[in-house]
Amino acid sequence: MYWSKKNIIPLISLIFAFSCQNQKDEMANISPPVAKKVPKKLEIHGDARVDNYYWMNDREDPEVIRFLEQENEYYQAKTAHTQVLQDSLFKEMRSRIKEDDTSVPYKRNGYWYITRYETGKEYPIYSRKEGSLEAPEEIMFNVNELAEGHEYFRLSGISVSPDNKLAAFGTDTVSRRQYIIRVKNLETGEVYADRIENTTGGSVWAKDNKTFFYSKKDPVTLRSDKIYKHVLGTPSEEDELVYHEQDETFSTYVYKSKSEDYIIIGSNSTLTSEYRILDADDPRGDFKVFSPRTRGLEYSIYHFGPDFYILTNKDGATNFKLMKTSKDATTSEHWVDYLPHREDVLLEDIEIFKDFLVVSERDNGLNKIKVTRWDGKDSYYLPFDNETYVAFPYVNLDYDTKLLRYIYISMTSPYSIIDFDMGTGEKTVLKQEEVLGGKFMEENYRSDRVWATARDGAKVPISLVYHKDTPLNGTSPLLQYAYGSYGSTIDPSFSSTRLSLLDRGFIYAIAHVRGGEYLGRPWYEDGKLLNKKNTFTDFIDCSKFLIQEKYTSADHLYAWGGSAGGLLMGAVVNMAPELYHGVIAAVPFVDVVTTMLDDSIPLTTGEYDEWGNPNDPVYYEYMLSYSPYDNVKAQAYPNMYVSTGLHDSQVQYWEPAKWVAKLRELKTDDNLLFLDTNLEAGHGGASGRFEALKETAKEYAFLLDLEGITR
Repeated sequence: MYWSKKNIIPLISLIFAFSCQNQKDEMANISPPVAKKVPKKLEIHGDARVDNYYWMNDREDPEVIRFLEQENEYYQAKTAHTQVLQDSLFKEMRSRIKEDDTSVPYKRNGYWYITRYETGKEYPIYSRKEGSLEAPEEIMFNVNELAEGHEYFRLSGISVSPDNKLAAFGTDTVSRRQYIIRVKNLETGEVYADRIENTTGGSVWAKDNKTFFYSKKDPVTLRSDKIYKHVLGTPSEEDELVYHEQDETFSTYVYKSKSEDYIIIGSNSTLTSEYRILDADDPRGDFKVFSPRTRGLEYSIYHFGPDFYILTNKDGATNFKLMKTSKDATTSEHWVDYLPHREDVLLEDIEIFKDFLVVSERDNGLNKIKVTRWDGKDSYYLPFDNETYVAFPYVNLDYDTKLLRYIYISMTSPYSIIDFDMGTGEKTVLKQEEVLGGKFMEENYRSDRVWATARDGAKVPISLVYHKDTPLNGTSPLLQYAYGSYGSTIDPSFSSTRLSLLDRGFIYAIAHVRGGEYLGRPWYEDGKLLNKKNTFTDFIDCSKFLIQEKYTSADHLYAWGGSAGGLLMGAVVNMAPELYHGVIAAVPFVDVVTTMLDDSIPLTTGEYDEWGNPNDPVYYEYMLSYSPYDNVKAQAYPNMYVSTGLHDSQVQYWEPAKWVAKLRELKTDDNLLFLDTNLEAGHGGASGRFEALKETAKEYAFLLDLEGITR
């Protein structure tokens, strides 16, 4: 029989479908790993818990590594039938990305700085041009070359000396965010012998071009707790300790003011701020406290001419206000109001220019950028025309300019970098992200903002995006995402990788739950400490709303969250598992009580103002009532994909490992449960530009497989 191309393609698809189904059937009876149980009694406040999987808290134990490997083998075997789909998704997502991409250059101290990528390469190339963009390119760092031989590589904190001759830089090859600082001569290419270990990666040069300041981490907790001064050519062991943050609930860091006149040490906890300042031309001098810390007083400082401007919550300014003081009288009793507090508008940040003040605000969840002349002659907002966008200032290093550079993104349009003339109102689009492949057209997608009513009456916003042909009748799959902690706002932005879901009929939803600052600082305060459960119930109530309004149904609703958003996932599957067909929990923080009782674990002490300190029985009891690991019970759970990294410095790998082991022990269903551990990486996953897409492809394949979508 003669087979035309028209006949062959359906036949190949049919054979492929049968092959995948056969693979799936063959793997159906594979048993998951069973973790051994070693009961450990944990007692405090007269309460006793038994943790059968506490033994996993030892990454040097070969038995722990073997358990993680067995879980990986199980995951790989059970999903072998999706490997072709994973590969297809990876290639599809990669094909949309412009590989030979170049950043918009910015000018600093006589040089134009550029970041670019070359086709086929995983890492960026950092370069610069002296004087003009027509000048010859000077390659500062080719990260592709530096990363050779490393499974993981991260370059961070490039800091160029004031004379433009040297660059300090940090590298991490483990993914524990413990960077080694080195110094490169940009004229000769020589990397000096100076080597400083266990740092945050960043550094700040004094004006003498031989002294820089950097922050170092506690080797156990990884808290950034010390600021040192290094003089070029001297052993790091001789570096002078200039500040030690003794309070274990604070972290410290160092940076330079936009004016370049001050080196500034910041110390922050969740609720409190403090700064120290030093003239940048006096590296041997002593830092001066800007204004002593007062619990609950948050502030940040901006130098301009003879004054400092202070963004602060002083005097009960919950949504923050702007104050001003002379550089010669910086303590808080000298601060005077400049922009008053508003109950309904969050003041997020400012940019200072010679003739203009630019203020970033959030009003009813929407970003706003306000431009005001210092002389009072004009004041206006930049116009934005929808409810699912993000807009914020970009790199603005020059005081003496009328150009404000900002970024604009919406859920249906890629990011644009725009220069806005604050004098004339003219704007120039310098770059818009290209989505390659020839298939993306903005007009094919729709975005909406809707409002769900929480059980206590609060109105919770949800940002939605979907293909225009996707039916809104309850039959479509929907992926609901949220974070909901630390006041971190998840804005509605564009994602070219997300198109792989939207083009296959998925709706994507961001639930702006309490715990973030989408609706201002009170929205955050109402989702932390003893109000934390509002984050979880908001998410659940948003899910119920999306089902009720027929965007989806429980058979097609999926939830996704990572890190503290993984805690959210753990809580909602305990509280309302029937609402979700599948859940993705990336590097999830799920063993809340045990972790927060162990102050040797990285980040724990700095988290007390976010979650509470369980050494206090009130917080212990409240935490215990929602901690995902402690509340796993005998019930049916959704299909679940859980990921982690062995070297994660923020959420230790054993939290998701223990959680999955306990879920396997107690759950009453036959749904999928996977633990996928990257044995080479940490909290951020793979380091390469495209390698990270493979992790996204795994997540998407998990969802599509549950929907029966094989291509």
